[in-house]
Amino acid sequence: MKYREFSDIGWRVSEIGLGCWAIGSEWGDVSKEDATEVLKTSLDKGINFFDTADVYGDGRSEQFVGELLKSTSEKIYVATKSGRRLDPHNSEGYNPENIERFIDRSLKNLGVECIDLLQLHCPPSDICSKKETFEMMDDIVKKGKILYYGVSVEKVSEAMDAIQFSNVKSIQIIFNMFRQKPSEEFFKMAAKKDVAIIARVPLASGLLTGKMNKDSSFPSNDHRNYNIKGEVFDVGETFSGVNFEKGIEAVEELKKLLPENFTLADLALKWILMHDEVTVAIPGAKNKQQASLNVNSIDLDEISALIPSIKNIYDKYFREDIHHRW
Repeated sequence: MKYREFSDIGWRVSEIGLGCWAIGSEWGDVSKEDATEVLKTSLDKGINFFDTADVYGDGRSEQFVGELLKSTSEKIYVATKSGRRLDPHNSEGYNPENIERFIDRSLKNLGVECIDLLQLHCPPSDICSKKETFEMMDDIVKKGKILYYGVSVEKVSEAMDAIQFSNVKSIQIIFNMFRQKPSEEFFKMAAKKDVAIIARVPLASGLLTGKMNKDSSFPSNDHRNYNIKGEVFDVGETFSGVNFEKGIEAVEELKKLLPENFTLADLALKWILMHDEVTVAIPGAKNKQQASLNVNSIDLDEISALIPSIKNIYDKYFREDIHHRW
Protein backbone atom coordinates (compact mmCIF):
# COMPACT_ATOMS: atom_id res chain seq x y z
CA MET A 1 0.00 0.00 0.00
CA LYS A 2 1.07 3.56 -0.67
CA TYR A 3 0.16 6.50 1.52
CA ARG A 4 -0.51 10.19 0.93
CA GLU A 5 -0.55 13.29 3.10
CA PHE A 6 -4.06 14.28 4.17
CA SER A 7 -4.29 18.09 4.14
CA ASP A 8 -1.89 19.78 6.57
CA ILE A 9 -2.85 17.80 9.67
CA GLY A 10 -0.09 15.18 9.76
CA TRP A 11 -2.14 12.17 8.67
CA ARG A 12 -0.76 9.70 6.14
CA VAL A 13 -3.67 7.79 4.68
CA SER A 14 -3.75 4.86 2.29
CA GLU A 15 -4.35 6.05 -1.26
CA ILE A 16 -7.07 3.43 -1.50
CA GLY A 17 -9.55 3.65 1.36
CA LEU A 18 -12.80 1.82 1.94
CA GLY A 19 -16.18 3.36 1.26
CA CYS A 20 -18.54 1.76 3.77
CA TRP A 21 -21.91 2.56 2.19
CA ALA A 22 -22.35 -0.94 0.76
CA ILE A 23 -21.91 -2.70 4.11
CA GLY A 24 -24.61 -0.49 5.56
CA SER A 25 -27.48 -0.47 3.10
CA GLU A 26 -28.81 0.26 -0.39
CA TRP A 27 -26.56 -2.15 -2.29
CA GLY A 28 -28.59 -5.30 -1.81
CA ASP A 29 -28.16 -7.64 1.15
CA VAL A 30 -24.81 -7.76 2.94
CA SER A 31 -24.55 -10.02 5.98
CA LYS A 32 -22.77 -9.06 9.17
CA GLU A 33 -20.23 -11.79 8.43
CA ASP A 34 -19.49 -10.35 4.98
CA ALA A 35 -19.29 -6.81 6.34
CA THR A 36 -16.80 -7.92 8.99
CA GLU A 37 -14.71 -9.73 6.36
CA VAL A 38 -14.71 -6.65 4.11
CA LEU A 39 -13.38 -4.46 6.91
CA LYS A 40 -10.80 -6.99 8.13
CA THR A 41 -9.52 -7.74 4.61
CA SER A 42 -9.21 -4.03 3.85
CA LEU A 43 -7.21 -3.48 7.03
CA ASP A 44 -4.98 -6.47 6.25
CA LYS A 45 -4.29 -5.00 2.79
CA GLY A 46 -2.94 -1.80 4.35
CA ILE A 47 -6.04 0.38 4.17
CA ASN A 48 -6.21 2.80 7.09
CA PHE A 49 -8.96 5.20 5.93
CA PHE A 50 -12.59 4.19 6.32
CA ASP A 51 -15.43 6.41 5.15
CA THR A 52 -18.94 5.89 6.52
CA ALA A 53 -22.07 7.90 7.36
CA ASP A 54 -24.80 7.93 9.97
CA VAL A 55 -27.47 7.10 7.39
CA TYR A 56 -25.77 4.04 5.91
CA GLY A 57 -28.11 1.40 7.22
CA ASP A 58 -29.36 3.84 9.86
CA GLY A 59 -26.05 3.51 11.71
CA ARG A 60 -25.30 -0.12 10.78
CA SER A 61 -22.19 0.81 8.82
CA GLU A 62 -20.85 3.00 11.63
CA GLN A 63 -21.40 0.17 14.10
CA PHE A 64 -19.43 -2.26 11.93
CA VAL A 65 -16.57 0.25 11.70
CA GLY A 66 -16.75 0.70 15.47
CA GLU A 67 -16.33 -3.04 15.93
CA LEU A 68 -13.25 -2.93 13.69
CA LEU A 69 -11.80 -0.16 15.86
CA LYS A 70 -12.25 -2.29 18.96
CA SER A 71 -10.60 -5.30 17.33
CA THR A 72 -7.28 -3.74 16.36
CA SER A 73 -4.49 -1.64 17.80
CA GLU A 74 -3.50 -0.35 14.36
CA LYS A 75 -4.05 3.34 13.66
CA ILE A 76 -7.20 3.80 11.64
CA TYR A 77 -8.68 7.07 10.41
CA VAL A 78 -12.47 7.12 10.39
CA ALA A 79 -14.47 9.68 8.46
CA THR A 80 -18.21 9.84 8.95
CA LYS A 81 -20.93 12.24 7.85
CA SER A 82 -23.86 14.17 9.27
CA GLY A 83 -26.85 15.97 7.82
CA ARG A 84 -28.84 13.51 5.77
CA ARG A 85 -30.88 12.38 8.75
CA LEU A 86 -32.75 15.66 8.43
CA ASP A 87 -36.35 15.29 7.27
CA PRO A 88 -36.99 17.47 5.44
CA HIS A 89 -33.40 17.87 4.32
CA ASN A 90 -33.11 21.66 4.14
CA SER A 91 -30.77 24.48 5.06
CA GLU A 92 -32.67 25.38 8.21
CA GLY A 93 -31.87 21.97 9.64
CA TYR A 94 -28.12 22.59 9.56
CA ASN A 95 -28.02 24.12 13.03
CA PRO A 96 -25.94 23.27 16.12
CA GLU A 97 -28.74 21.40 17.87
CA ASN A 98 -29.35 18.99 15.00
CA ILE A 99 -25.75 18.47 13.90
CA GLU A 100 -24.52 17.87 17.45
CA ARG A 101 -27.36 15.43 18.04
CA PHE A 102 -26.34 13.50 14.93
CA ILE A 103 -22.68 13.58 15.97
CA ASP A 104 -23.52 12.26 19.44
CA ARG A 105 -25.32 9.35 17.79
CA SER A 106 -22.29 8.66 15.55
CA LEU A 107 -19.96 8.74 18.55
CA LYS A 108 -22.08 6.06 20.18
CA ASN A 109 -22.27 3.96 17.00
CA LEU A 110 -18.51 4.12 16.52
CA GLY A 111 -17.72 3.62 20.19
CA VAL A 112 -15.36 6.59 20.34
CA GLU A 113 -15.15 9.86 22.25
CA CYS A 114 -14.01 11.95 19.29
CA ILE A 115 -14.53 11.56 15.54
CA ASP A 116 -11.42 11.88 13.36
CA LEU A 117 -13.16 13.59 10.43
CA LEU A 118 -16.77 14.75 10.33
CA GLN A 119 -18.12 15.64 6.89
CA LEU A 120 -21.32 17.54 6.24
CA HIS A 121 -23.21 15.09 4.05
CA CYS A 122 -24.09 16.65 0.69
CA PRO A 123 -25.82 19.66 2.25
CA PRO A 124 -27.91 22.17 0.30
CA SER A 125 -25.67 24.36 -1.85
CA ASP A 126 -26.07 27.52 0.24
CA ILE A 127 -24.74 25.75 3.35
CA CYS A 128 -21.34 25.47 1.65
CA SER A 129 -20.96 29.24 1.38
CA LYS A 130 -22.30 30.37 4.80
CA LYS A 131 -19.74 31.40 7.39
CA GLU A 132 -22.25 30.38 10.07
CA THR A 133 -21.92 26.78 8.91
CA PHE A 134 -18.24 26.64 9.59
CA GLU A 135 -18.39 28.71 12.76
CA MET A 136 -20.75 25.99 14.01
CA MET A 137 -18.24 23.31 13.03
CA ASP A 138 -15.40 25.21 14.73
CA ASP A 139 -17.43 25.28 17.94
CA ILE A 140 -18.00 21.51 17.75
CA VAL A 141 -14.24 20.99 17.33
CA LYS A 142 -13.65 23.11 20.45
CA LYS A 143 -16.04 20.86 22.38
CA GLY A 144 -13.82 17.88 21.57
CA LYS A 145 -16.43 15.87 19.68
CA ILE A 146 -14.58 15.98 16.34
CA LEU A 147 -10.94 16.50 15.44
CA TYR A 148 -11.40 17.91 11.94
CA TYR A 149 -14.17 18.54 9.46
CA GLY A 150 -14.83 18.61 5.75
CA VAL A 151 -17.72 18.61 3.31
CA SER A 152 -19.04 15.89 1.02
CA VAL A 153 -20.50 17.65 -2.02
CA GLU A 154 -22.47 16.90 -5.16
CA LYS A 155 -21.24 19.84 -7.24
CA VAL A 156 -17.88 21.38 -8.07
CA SER A 157 -19.32 24.82 -7.29
CA GLU A 158 -20.14 23.67 -3.74
CA ALA A 159 -16.58 22.43 -3.30
CA MET A 160 -15.19 25.76 -4.51
CA ASP A 161 -17.35 27.60 -1.99
CA ALA A 162 -16.48 25.36 0.95
CA ILE A 163 -12.70 25.57 0.61
CA GLN A 164 -12.83 29.32 1.03
CA PHE A 165 -13.13 28.54 4.75
CA SER A 166 -9.69 27.80 6.14
CA ASN A 167 -10.61 25.03 8.58
CA VAL A 168 -12.24 22.85 5.93
CA LYS A 169 -9.69 20.05 5.69
CA SER A 170 -11.30 17.85 3.05
CA ILE A 171 -13.73 17.70 0.18
CA GLN A 172 -15.38 14.45 -0.82
CA ILE A 173 -16.59 14.49 -4.42
CA ILE A 174 -17.58 12.07 -7.18
CA PHE A 175 -14.58 11.61 -9.45
CA ASN A 176 -14.03 8.87 -11.99
CA MET A 177 -13.45 8.35 -15.72
CA PHE A 178 -17.12 9.23 -16.33
CA ARG A 179 -17.06 12.34 -14.09
CA GLN A 180 -13.95 14.36 -14.95
CA LYS A 181 -15.05 17.92 -14.19
CA PRO A 182 -13.41 18.13 -10.72
CA SER A 183 -9.93 17.68 -12.20
CA GLU A 184 -10.53 20.46 -14.71
CA GLU A 185 -12.05 23.06 -12.43
CA PHE A 186 -11.36 22.25 -8.77
CA PHE A 187 -8.24 20.22 -8.07
CA LYS A 188 -5.63 22.95 -8.54
CA MET A 189 -7.39 25.27 -6.13
CA ALA A 190 -7.78 22.50 -3.56
CA ALA A 191 -4.07 21.70 -3.79
CA LYS A 192 -3.17 25.38 -3.40
CA LYS A 193 -5.20 25.48 -0.18
CA ASP A 194 -3.89 22.09 1.02
CA VAL A 195 -7.36 20.57 1.12
CA ALA A 196 -7.56 16.78 0.97
CA ILE A 197 -9.64 15.28 -1.85
CA ILE A 198 -11.62 12.10 -1.20
CA ALA A 199 -12.73 10.58 -4.51
CA ARG A 200 -16.01 8.74 -4.10
CA VAL A 201 -17.97 6.54 -6.53
CA PRO A 202 -14.63 5.70 -8.21
CA LEU A 203 -16.11 2.73 -10.07
CA ALA A 204 -19.35 4.47 -11.07
CA SER A 205 -21.51 2.15 -8.95
CA GLY A 206 -19.89 -0.88 -10.55
CA LEU A 207 -20.12 0.23 -14.18
CA LEU A 208 -16.35 0.62 -14.26
CA THR A 209 -15.74 -2.93 -13.09
CA GLY A 210 -16.62 -4.01 -16.63
CA LYS A 211 -18.76 -6.83 -15.27
CA MET A 212 -22.15 -5.43 -16.28
CA ASN A 213 -24.07 -5.48 -19.53
CA LYS A 214 -27.26 -3.86 -20.81
CA ASP A 215 -29.33 -6.70 -19.32
CA SER A 216 -27.89 -6.42 -15.81
CA SER A 217 -30.51 -6.16 -13.06
CA PHE A 218 -30.35 -5.30 -9.37
CA PRO A 219 -32.29 -6.24 -6.22
CA SER A 220 -35.19 -4.08 -5.07
CA ASN A 221 -33.12 -2.86 -2.08
CA ASP A 222 -30.25 -1.69 -4.30
CA HIS A 223 -30.14 1.98 -5.31
CA ARG A 224 -29.06 0.88 -8.78
CA ASN A 225 -32.64 -0.38 -9.08
CA TYR A 226 -34.68 2.35 -7.39
CA ASN A 227 -32.65 5.54 -7.92
CA ILE A 228 -31.95 5.39 -11.66
CA LYS A 229 -33.71 8.71 -12.17
CA GLY A 230 -32.88 10.23 -8.79
CA GLU A 231 -36.16 9.16 -7.20
CA VAL A 232 -34.69 8.96 -3.67
CA PHE A 233 -31.48 11.02 -3.68
CA ASP A 234 -29.25 12.81 -6.19
CA VAL A 235 -29.05 10.75 -9.36
CA GLY A 236 -25.32 11.45 -9.56
CA GLU A 237 -24.77 8.91 -6.77
CA THR A 238 -26.11 6.11 -8.99
CA PHE A 239 -23.84 5.18 -11.91
CA SER A 240 -22.38 8.69 -11.49
CA GLY A 241 -25.51 10.07 -13.13
CA VAL A 242 -24.72 8.64 -16.56
CA ASN A 243 -27.26 6.87 -18.71
CA PHE A 244 -26.75 3.16 -18.01
CA GLU A 245 -26.88 1.99 -21.63
CA LYS A 246 -24.52 4.74 -22.73
CA GLY A 247 -22.24 3.81 -19.83
CA ILE A 248 -22.08 0.21 -21.04
CA GLU A 249 -21.09 1.44 -24.52
CA ALA A 250 -18.31 3.57 -23.07
CA VAL A 251 -17.11 0.65 -20.95
CA GLU A 252 -16.72 -1.48 -24.08
CA GLU A 253 -14.48 1.20 -25.58
CA LEU A 254 -12.44 1.46 -22.39
CA LYS A 255 -11.90 -2.30 -22.38
CA LYS A 256 -10.09 -1.97 -25.69
CA LEU A 257 -7.49 0.23 -23.97
CA LEU A 258 -6.66 -2.20 -21.16
CA PRO A 259 -2.96 -2.91 -20.74
CA GLU A 260 -1.82 -6.44 -19.98
CA ASN A 261 -2.65 -7.58 -16.43
CA PHE A 262 -5.21 -4.79 -15.93
CA THR A 263 -8.90 -5.22 -15.21
CA LEU A 264 -11.18 -2.30 -15.97
CA ALA A 265 -11.51 -1.64 -12.23
CA ASP A 266 -7.70 -1.51 -12.00
CA LEU A 267 -7.62 1.03 -14.82
CA ALA A 268 -10.37 3.12 -13.22
CA LEU A 269 -8.62 3.33 -9.86
CA LYS A 270 -5.17 3.84 -11.38
CA TRP A 271 -6.54 6.70 -13.48
CA ILE A 272 -7.85 8.42 -10.35
CA LEU A 273 -4.60 7.97 -8.44
CA MET A 274 -2.58 9.46 -11.29
CA HIS A 275 -4.11 12.78 -10.27
CA ASP A 276 -1.66 13.85 -7.57
CA GLU A 277 -4.23 16.16 -5.98
CA VAL A 278 -6.38 13.17 -4.99
CA THR A 279 -5.64 12.07 -1.45
CA VAL A 280 -7.66 8.86 -1.31
CA ALA A 281 -10.12 6.97 -3.50
CA ILE A 282 -12.83 5.05 -1.64
CA PRO A 283 -14.26 2.09 -3.56
CA GLY A 284 -16.74 -0.01 -1.65
CA ALA A 285 -17.06 -3.78 -1.30
CA LYS A 286 -19.79 -6.26 -0.40
CA ASN A 287 -17.55 -9.27 0.25
CA LYS A 288 -13.98 -10.29 1.00
CA GLN A 289 -13.11 -10.89 -2.66
CA GLN A 290 -14.16 -7.41 -3.75
CA ALA A 291 -12.28 -5.85 -0.84
CA SER A 292 -9.11 -7.67 -1.86
CA LEU A 293 -9.42 -6.62 -5.50
CA ASN A 294 -9.75 -2.95 -4.55
CA VAL A 295 -6.03 -2.64 -3.92
CA ASN A 296 -4.80 -4.43 -7.07
CA SER A 297 -4.09 -1.21 -8.96
CA ILE A 298 -1.54 0.09 -6.45
CA ASP A 299 1.47 -1.76 -7.87
CA LEU A 300 0.53 -1.70 -11.56
CA ASP A 301 2.43 0.35 -14.12
CA GLU A 302 1.53 3.94 -14.88
CA ILE A 303 -0.99 4.58 -17.65
CA SER A 304 0.00 8.08 -18.77
CA ALA A 305 -0.14 7.11 -22.44
CA LEU A 306 -3.85 6.26 -22.10
CA ILE A 307 -4.95 9.59 -20.60
CA PRO A 308 -5.83 11.25 -23.95
CA SER A 309 -7.87 8.23 -25.09
CA ILE A 310 -9.77 8.11 -21.81
CA LYS A 311 -10.55 11.81 -22.13
CA ASN A 312 -11.77 11.27 -25.69
CA ILE A 313 -14.22 8.61 -24.50
CA TYR A 314 -15.48 10.98 -21.80
CA ASP A 315 -15.90 13.75 -24.37
CA LYS A 316 -17.70 11.43 -26.77
CA TYR A 317 -20.20 9.92 -24.34
CA PHE A 318 -20.61 12.20 -21.34
CA ARG A 319 -19.28 15.74 -21.52
CA GLU A 320 -22.39 17.22 -23.13
CA ASP A 321 -24.82 15.43 -20.79
CA ILE A 322 -22.87 15.36 -17.55
CA HIS A 323 -20.24 18.06 -17.31
CA HIS A 324 -22.52 21.04 -16.63
CA ARG A 325 -24.79 19.27 -14.13
CA TRP A 326 -22.38 18.74 -11.25
